[in-house]
Amino acid sequence: MGSAAQPANTRKRTYAILVALVLGVVSGLAVHSFLPAYVHDAEQIASLLTGLFLRLIRMVIAPLVFATLVSGIGKLGDDTLVLRVGGRVLLWFICMSFLSLIIGLVAANVLRPGAGFSAPLPADISSLKHPFQPIDFILHIVPTSILDSMARNDILQIVVFSVLFGLSLPAAGKAGKTMLAWSEELSHIMLRMTDMVMVLAPLAVFGSIMGSLAHSGIDMLIQFGRFLLEFYSTIMAQWVVLTGLAFCVLGLRLKPLIKNLVQPVLLGFSTASSESAYPLLLEKLEESGVPARIAGFVLPLGYSFNLDGSIMFQSFGAIFIAQAYGIHLPWSQQILMVLVMMLSSKGIAGVPRASLVTLVAVLPQFGLPESGIALILGIDHFLDMARTATNVLGNGYAAAVSAKWEGVLSDGPAEDTIQG
Repeated sequence: MGSAAQPANTRKRTYAILVALVLGVVSGLAVHSFLPAYVHDAEQIASLLTGLFLRLIRMVIAPLVFATLVSGIGKLGDDTLVLRVGGRVLLWFICMSFLSLIIGLVAANVLRPGAGFSAPLPADISSLKHPFQPIDFILHIVPTSILDSMARNDILQIVVFSVLFGLSLPAAGKAGKTMLAWSEELSHIMLRMTDMVMVLAPLAVFGSIMGSLAHSGIDMLIQFGRFLLEFYSTIMAQWVVLTGLAFCVLGLRLKPLIKNLVQPVLLGFSTASSESAYPLLLEKLEESGVPARIAGFVLPLGYSFNLDGSIMFQSFGAIFIAQAYGIHLPWSQQILMVLVMMLSSKGIAGVPRASLVTLVAVLPQFGLPESGIALILGIDHFLDMARTATNVLGNGYAAAVSAKWEGVLSDGPAEDTIQG
């Protein structure tokens, strides 16, 4: 029942965001051109709408990270097969995630998508600047109180606690199973709550675009177009890299796999929803020779830990925001940010607009204002379409690679068998 309603809800939300985008463009340009006396009022309205949305996002971060990460790690179990297949594919996920972050980082430094935005810095930017020292950073990773970490939305500390908590569940026997079930239920509740928050996304989109264009006029619109072009170019480069690495493992078997992945990738792109593409992706993987047991295990894990498009956007978006505000981040701090994102992105993958949620949590740790999200919000749906298509492609490759490693990748449609 829920899965049938999901595509319809996704379409409605897509239309609402597109309508809000158009209204924001028209309203912002009208205020800038014909009502210059009301520019300040327009910016105040924009600040209210985007600020409310950001507060609601921050509200769900801590319980969402905890619940999704604990349930994801807890479900790995301690069965030998699960450990073998899961361990190998998690290693693939980590390598692909790190590579995706580096691609985003390098592309943003080369293309400089934030140059020319000249966004005004928030008044409280000085309170965000606390440069990291190596020893302080290592000590900072471990929370002295998880309640304090959650109250401050310190995502890195929450991730560390959640990972240790999830790894401890199998050793706790019956109590661990109870806690795993509880964390799964909490995860579902928080996902629904996040979905409710996303209902306000069109208002935030309208406010963000309207306020930006009221202040900057048509120049800002041109900048957004350039940003989209540069982001899509980076996505294409990422596809080439991912496909090249998959070829190294799969060889000539990659060609029929790519043909079968076209439909789920297009579905993910058009709906901007990885979930909507899941059943079709599972079906096409089985047609490509991946056993159902492998695909059925790898894909849910991938939806939690292997969203290549979303994680690439983390580094690309953060550097874009730094450039837009004229904030210089030395390479040492950029690499450190990549490592933090590597961990934090594993906590809220699969959440609607997961990239924005993670960015909101990570930006302040590196002296970048959360309000920079408002610069992206207006065009995020178009960014999310490309991110989702990349996520679907990356998980399709991961399932086939895992089957190849297990020696069960067949030439035709797969039989549901696996070597023990």
